[in-house]
Formats: sequence, C-alpha cells, structure tokens
Amino acid sequence: MKIQYFGHSCFKITTKSGTTILTDPYKGVGYELPKTLTADVLSVSHGHFDHCNVAAVSAPIHFLFAGNYEVNDLSVTGVECYHDPRQGAIRGKNIVFTFEADGMRICHMGDVGEPCSDELAAKIGKVDVLLIPVGGTYTIDALGAKAYVEKLSPKFVIPMHYKPLDGTLDINTAQLFLSLFEKEEILKIRGGVFEFTKEDFSTSPKIIYMERINKR
Repeated sequence: MKIQYFGHSCFKITTKSGTTILTDPYKGVGYELPKTLTADVLSVSHGHFDHCNVAAVSAPIHFLFAGNYEVNDLSVTGVECYHDPRQGAIRGKNIVFTFEADGMRICHMGDVGEPCSDELAAKIGKVDVLLIPVGGTYTIDALGAKAYVEKLSPKFVIPMHYKPLDGTLDINTAQLFLSLFEKEEILKIRGGVFEFTKEDFSTSPKIIYMERINKR
C-alpha cells in the first residue's frame, strides 16, 4: 500500500490492486493542492472549506456520510462523531472513515474534536494505520491525539492537520505531538510518500512524520 501526503488532512491512498482514495481536499490554508488530482474514491469528513474542496478532485465515487460501503477491493466504514468537545455545539459533526484493503485497516480521523472514549473507539474498531489531527484549535491537540494513539493501538501513526512553515491556519505545528514520543519511534519521510505492507508492522518506528508534497 502507498500513502501520499498533500498536506493538512489530504492523502492519496493506493491499494495493492491500484484502487485509489483521496481524503479531505483543502483550500485556503496557505498552500495549494496539486493541479491535477484523480482517484477512484473521494472521502470528505465534513463540510468546512479546508476539507471539502471537491471541485479539485476528479473521482466518480464520493463518500460524504457515515455508513458501510464496498468499492473494488476496498471496504469503507464511516463513523459519525463530533468536531468539538461540546457534542457538536461549536463546530458540528465529523466522520471518521476507515478503509480496509490488503489485509489492513487505515483510519482517517478527519477533524475529530471530541476526547477519546471507549464508545468511539469501539465504533471505529481495529486500526492498523491511524491518520490523526494533532494541531489543536479546531481539533484535538497533541495530547488528545496521544490519547487516541494509546486507546486504538495502531501499528503506524501519521500526524496530520498541523501547520507547516508556509501554512496560514492558526493551528500548531507537529512538533509538540512528536515530542511525546521517543526519537527512535519516529520516522521522518521527505517527499510525502510512504509505502508499506503488513509485514512492516513488526518493525519500528511507529510514528511516520510525512512532509507535505509541494504543489505541481
């Protein structure tokens, strides 16, 4: 499986058979998406501008709601939760999407803002690779993300929704989240592409810090 990171909460996930998923395309964050983005499936966790730039992506299938879906070799589960710690009173709801393919479950937490709970963890289920916001302000912060990591026990964790050098949103960088782990647990990847199989789960490091791919 291959995961490309385009910044913020936007990833392109490619399964072994070639099925592609594009998550949460953005605008208005201080940098731009690549000019041409295509995928078999587009998922959008919620309707805010920095997650639902649907026009930037050519994809025949859109997942915008909670539920269970099947596409090619891909099983998709969407679980509804809250965008804030006050049961949606501030920012509404958010959908956590889990994509299952190649014998692995990849969980994209969207803009989860509610604290980690046994109830939500049970709804999400097993997680092998966790894509989780760490920047705070509009989502959980670094400590909140660490709580999810401890509860869900993923094999790999990829932080997202943090502020890069050229970002303009008032969120934190990823450094506080990274500081909560030992250096030996962190792999920093230049170029924004991470490829792996199930066999790689037995190796360390656990935290995969991916630099945003420059626009092209």
